[in-house]
Amino acid sequence: MTKSAQAQKISAGQGFVAALDQSGGSTPKALGLYGIDQSAYSSDAEMFDLIHDMRSRIAQAPSFTGDKVVGAILFEMTMDRDIAGKPTPTFMWEDRGVVPFLKVDKGLADEANGVQLMKPMPDLDALLERAVAKDVFGTKMRSVINSANEEGIKANVAQQFEIGKQILGHGLMPIIEPEVNINAPDKAEAEDMLLAAITTELDTLAEGQQVMLKLTLPETKNQYLSLVNDPRIMKVVALSGGYSRDEANNRLSQNTGMIASFSRALTEGLSAQQSEDDFNAAIGGSIDSIYQASVAD
Repeated sequence: MTKSAQAQKISAGQGFVAALDQSGGSTPKALGLYGIDQSAYSSDAEMFDLIHDMRSRIAQAPSFTGDKVVGAILFEMTMDRDIAGKPTPTFMWEDRGVVPFLKVDKGLADEANGVQLMKPMPDLDALLERAVAKDVFGTKMRSVINSANEEGIKANVAQQFEIGKQILGHGLMPIIEPEVNINAPDKAEAEDMLLAAITTELDTLAEGQQVMLKLTLPETKNQYLSLVNDPRIMKVVALSGGYSRDEANNRLSQNTGMIASFSRALTEGLSAQQSEDDFNAAIGGSIDSIYQASVAD
C-alpha cells in the first residue's frame, strides 16, 4: 500500500524532489555555502554530523512537506540516521509526506570519450536490500557528459540502464541521471545525442517496467517532452547543475512536465547562523519558488 501511494505521489508530480544527497566530496562545499568553514570540523565524522544537522533542519522546517516537496534524495549516511527520533526514510514519509530515495552511486570514473561513467558498485545489491528494509522507494545514480561524443554518451546511458535494471530487480524505482555539464561547449548537441540514447535504451525495458530520469535543464525548450510523455518513464526531474536558483527556475518553467530535483539551488541563501524564524522563512521562500517553477505549464 505504501509503495503504491508513493508511486502515485511521484506520478502526480505536484511539487518537486529535494536533493539532500551531498556526498563526501561535495559536503565541504555544501557546508561552506551554509556558513560552516572547514576549520569547524577535524574529521569526516564531524563533517557528516554537521551536514546531517543541516539536512535535519531543512526536513523539519514547516514548509518542507509533501504539499510542495514530493520526494527527497538521501545520502546513505542520512538513510542510516534518525530525524526527530525516527529513521530518516520513515520520518520523511510518515511525518512529512515526502517520498524517500537513496543515492547509490560511488562517484565518477575518469573521463573517457567525453563522459565520466560511474565507478563500480560491487556492494550495490547489499545496499539495495538495506534500502528496501528501510522502506525507501527508489534510488538515484549520477554520471556526467562533458561533450557531444556519441560513443561516450551511448556508453554512459547504457551503463545507467544496466544498473537501473538491477535496481528494478529489488522492487525499487531507479532515477537515471546522465548529467550534461552546463559548461559543455556543445551542450545542445550533447542533449540531442542524449535524447536519442535514452529513447533507444527505453526499448530494452521489460513490459510494464518504468524508470525515472534526472536531466540537466536543456538549451532547447521542451527538449525532453517525448520522454515526459513516455509511459515507461514515471517522472522526469531536472537538476540545477550549477545554475543559480533564479536561472534554474526560469529554465524549468519553460519545460512542460519536468519538475525540479535541486540541491545547491534549494539550499541557496540558507545559513547555520540564521535564527529559526529567518531560516524557516528562507527555506520556505526557496521551496515556494521551486514549486511554482515545477508546476508551471
